[in-house]
Amino acid sequence: MGVQKTYALVLGVVLAIVGVWGLFSDMILGIFGVNMLQSVLHLIAAAFGLYVGTKGEGPGYNMVLGWIAIVLAVLGFIPGASGLLASLLNINMATTVLHLAIGVVSLGVTYGVKE
Repeated sequence: MGVQKTYALVLGVVLAIVGVWGLFSDMILGIFGVNMLQSVLHLIAAAFGLYVGTKGEGPGYNMVLGWIAIVLAVLGFIPGASGLLASLLNINMATTVLHLAIGVVSLGVTYGVKE
């Protein structure tokens, strides 16, 4: 299994854990805001990650998830948009920073690792 598929699989597992955790709590680790809608989206992304990590190809998944995370992070730093994200998805600044980190790493893996 290559780096792309392994990264997709690990991200899928983490998203599954976060998605399930978020179904029962509005905070992950006491700092990351989540809600039911965001948890369902995490579970959908997790299902794709688990599939890609076991049977599919990793780069496409990693790229899409990376760009989604970057867009969410950028929107999270814009005052009006961050309020909308907070009301729709309970995204707070800690979650925004985490999205930025995940986006950068995901895109780094996507464009930097050639298999």
